[in-house]
Amino acid sequence: MRPDISIPPDEVEITAIRAQGAGGQNVNKVSNAVHLRFDIAASSLPEEIRERLLKLRDHRISGDGVVIIKAQKFRSLEKNRMEALRRLQDLVASVSIVPKERRATKPTRASVARRLEGKARRAVVKAGRGKVDD
Repeated sequence: MRPDISIPPDEVEITAIRAQGAGGQNVNKVSNAVHLRFDIAASSLPEEIRERLLKLRDHRISGDGVVIIKAQKFRSLEKNRMEALRRLQDLVASVSIVPKERRATKPTRASVARRLEGKARRAVVKAGRGKVDD
């Protein structure tokens, strides 16, 4: 990620929620999981990064353009908060690198010939597996 990109803490909404799964007597009393919400459109991220984040086909980004991350890996609320922030940072870092433009290429004549020759050889092998007539 570019070093000049950072997410201000006031743009991230973190809520403590109860974790799912087994947890013994404590699971119904303590809210240790973290629900992180980050509105992409209202953020102070650079415009090109916001656009790439909104175009990203990720299940964590809602239709409204809000990143929703649930962290419940640890039993500590603070560790889950740090985990959620790290995952948000990783998501932003993944789009901060500009993707290369793809240049269309054609297969070489030799590679096409090799592919067709391999297909023909395979067809002969499969044809030999048929029922034998007496």
